[in-house]
Amino acid sequence: MRPPSAPDRTRRRALLLERDGATCVWCGRPFGSLVQPTTEHVVPRVKGGPSWLENELLACRRCNGQRGHQAPVAWWEECTRRGWEPDRDRLLRSLVALQEAIGRRGGQRRARPYLDRELRRLRRHQT
Repeated sequence: MRPPSAPDRTRRRALLLERDGATCVWCGRPFGSLVQPTTEHVVPRVKGGPSWLENELLACRRCNGQRGHQAPVAWWEECTRRGWEPDRDRLLRSLVALQEAIGRRGGQRRARPYLDRELRRLRRHQT
């Protein structure tokens, strides 16, 4: 159950669209009538990732489904290999924002080492 102050799914999606723009973080396709945005957890819930806005990005249904629980940097690399245009900067901003949010709020013991590893891996990929 989410805290009473947490925005509902519709509001979360609107906030993410405002923050990140109207394209899939992984393939770059613009959202519209044929490509609907889905909420993507950067650090998957099964890996300890929280349902906080800092841990969420918008992805198309195809990318969200194909990624599954794969690590974000591994999936970013796969998207690049496929010739798609994943947004490295948006992914990096999200990982850093989540790291800062965990620092402020505390907790997330399982997510911390996973997040640190993914940040190191992504930072090695300089554009």
